[in-house]
Amino acid sequence: MKRTDWFTDARFGMFIHFGLYSLCGRGEWVRSIEHMDEKEYLSYFDDFNPDIDFRYIARLAKEAGMQYIVLTTKHHDGFCLFDSKYTDFKITNTKVNKDLIKEFVEACHEEGLKVGLYYSLLDWHHRDYPSFNDLHHPLRGVMSDEGKDFNRYLSYMHHQVEELCTNYGKIDIMWFDFSYEDMAFEKWKATELVEMVRRLQPGIILNSRLICNGENLKKIPYRGDEDFYSDFTCPEQIIPPLGLKDDMGHDVCWEACMTMNDNWGYYEGDNNYKLSSQLIKKLVECVSKNGNMILNIGPDGYGKIPEEQVDILKDIGKWMKANGESIYKCGRSNISKPENGRITQSGNNIYYHIYESALRDIPLYGIDKDRIDYIELLDGHKLLKIEDNWIVQRYPDMVFVRVSDKAYLPDDIDTVLKIKYRD
Repeated sequence: MKRTDWFTDARFGMFIHFGLYSLCGRGEWVRSIEHMDEKEYLSYFDDFNPDIDFRYIARLAKEAGMQYIVLTTKHHDGFCLFDSKYTDFKITNTKVNKDLIKEFVEACHEEGLKVGLYYSLLDWHHRDYPSFNDLHHPLRGVMSDEGKDFNRYLSYMHHQVEELCTNYGKIDIMWFDFSYEDMAFEKWKATELVEMVRRLQPGIILNSRLICNGENLKKIPYRGDEDFYSDFTCPEQIIPPLGLKDDMGHDVCWEACMTMNDNWGYYEGDNNYKLSSQLIKKLVECVSKNGNMILNIGPDGYGKIPEEQVDILKDIGKWMKANGESIYKCGRSNISKPENGRITQSGNNIYYHIYESALRDIPLYGIDKDRIDYIELLDGHKLLKIEDNWIVQRYPDMVFVRVSDKAYLPDDIDTVLKIKYRD
């Protein structure tokens, strides 16, 4: 049994970007983009006092059909949502004065959700993290690197990851972010770090950004035993057009991470939200290409989730309640993508996702009539018969069904048929 089996069965997860930047209301990269100095940023630290309810968020994720949640424990700004003994720049030194990672993990476990912890390899707060020639540091070109010791930072970073792997019970995903330029792989002492994580959390799965960034989807380097450095790669804001395979043609485990609007962290005024129907179809697309989708929410600085994001999750949850069987434990079919929708498959169960209605009887492209045991409408499990009228008889090699007596599909987003094949 592979470590990733539960992950590829789950297919759908939640990302949460939340931290000090949420109070700024201009996204998680605000310090870098605005070249904000430490003094100005620390003013948000003094005012940070969110009332975030992770039990509510966990229930919301579960109702949306999500199977796991990944939360930012420390983003690039260096601020920690956990009570690290290696820094004062942490949640327990704010007015909140409690360990939010502890609350998050407990909430996930109560709802039966898998737990993922995001940890940024970057740290714009730490005194030993490079700044002057760094691509992303807020004070690039301004703050001198004289006297800085990067090995001292690496020791700090490794110790914090050790805390995350030791103090919160079972952790299912460690989501590192991210490598760039020469800041990659053994620059982070990757072998040493991964050995520690896998020793402390047997069975944990790791993403690929300890080795590469979100743009580089090449095969992850091996230590010698399969998938040592990472278990899945994570394309950002894009679904690979053909899925992902390695140089030998084997499927690569992957997860598309995407936002509901244009930003990960809370950005006041960003109302460019994707439609619920669009996100449902993107989830289906990921699964049809053997991938996962992790969808982000960005609570504001007070811990409130924007209403638009809650509404989207509820819309997705309504569809998943009726059609989740076509997502969980499913993947790519050897049947080519039909022109009127997509196909996901699990064993002999084929799930035909219909996006386009027909004038009357709907053609099921690529379906082998001789292998069909039964066809049903997944929502409600209504059995459908194969049509054999004078209109369709001129196409004897094509399977036709009528899903409704109406002139439109029962579900105008995605009407799913379950087609059971005989062995």
